[in-house]
Amino acid sequence: MPRRLLLLLIFMVTAVPAWAADPVFPPGSRVGLALPDGFVPGKTYAGFENREKRALVLITELPASAYADLDRQVADEQLWKQGVIVETREPMTLGTGPAFLVTGRQEAEGQLFRRWILFGSTPDFTAIISVQVPDAEKEAYPDATMRAALTGFVVRATAPAEEQLDALPFRLRDLAGFRVARVVAGSATLLTDGPNESLDVAEQPLVLIVAVAGALPAQPSDRDRFARGVLAETRGIKDIRLVRSEPLRMGGQQGHEIIAQAKDIKTNSDVMVAQWLRFGHSGHLRVLGMARTDGWSEIFPRLRAVRDGIDLR
Repeated sequence: MPRRLLLLLIFMVTAVPAWAADPVFPPGSRVGLALPDGFVPGKTYAGFENREKRALVLITELPASAYADLDRQVADEQLWKQGVIVETREPMTLGTGPAFLVTGRQEAEGQLFRRWILFGSTPDFTAIISVQVPDAEKEAYPDATMRAALTGFVVRATAPAEEQLDALPFRLRDLAGFRVARVVAGSATLLTDGPNESLDVAEQPLVLIVAVAGALPAQPSDRDRFARGVLAETRGIKDIRLVRSEPLRMGGQQGHEIIAQAKDIKTNSDVMVAQWLRFGHSGHLRVLGMARTDGWSEIFPRLRAVRDGIDLR
C-alpha cells in the first residue's frame, strides 16, 4: 500500500471527533443523540444541556400523524412570530423517514442564540429536536457538527418503564398491584390492572396521575368548584353524579377529594370515579381512579394506596 494512502487512512481513523460516540437516550425518551462533548441528559425534561455554555437540546415526541401537518404548516413566518429568524430550511430523508431541518438565530434575554430545529418522522412517532447555543459559542458548536448530530438521531421502540417513571416530577412508592400502561414524558403516567392495551375503563381499572402547572384557586373556598370543573372535563365518562366532594390533606399539602358515579361513554356501563387534587405553589397534582362499579370495593383501597405513595420531586 502506498505510504501516502496509508497515512490518509490513519488520519481518517484517528480524526474521528470526540463527540462521535454511541447515542445517548435521555431518561424516558425514545430519541437518542450523539452530541458534542459537554452535553449531559437533562434531569427534569427530555433533552440535554451544557450549563457552562448555556446550550440546550429539547426533544418532543408527537404522534406519527403530526409530521405531515408540521411539514406543511411550519413556515418561516410562524417561526418568526416565535422569535426565530430562519436562515435555511432543508428537506431530507433519514433512516427513520422524511425530515426537515431549520437553522437560524434567535434573541432571548438580550443574548443571541444559534438555533437548529429538526422535524423527523419515524414509523411510530414524530420527533422534534430543538437546539439553542449562544452565538458566542458557535466556534465550539459549528453548523456542520450540530447538523451531523441531529440528522444522526436514532430511536428505540420504547424506554424502560422504570426510566420513564424516573423522569416524572413525582415518585411512585406504591403501585398497589397496578402496572404502568403509559407515560407522558415529564408530566403524567397512566396505570391499569389487566392485560388489555385498549385501556377502556369498562374492561379494567385505570389510574391517571398528572402534574399540572398553572393557575390555582385564589381562595380555599374556590377549591371545590375548581375540582368539580376538572372532573367535568374527564374524557370517556358521562352522567357524572357526585357522591361526595370535600377538602382533604395530601402529603402535608392542601387537597380535595371527589367520589362520583358515572357512565362509560362507549358501553354505558356503571363506573365509579375517585379524583384527588393536591395543590402546590405553581400547580396541582391530579390522581384520577376509575373502575366498574361492581369491582369498586376491591379497587378503592388500592387507589388510596397509590395516592398516599406519591412524593413530589
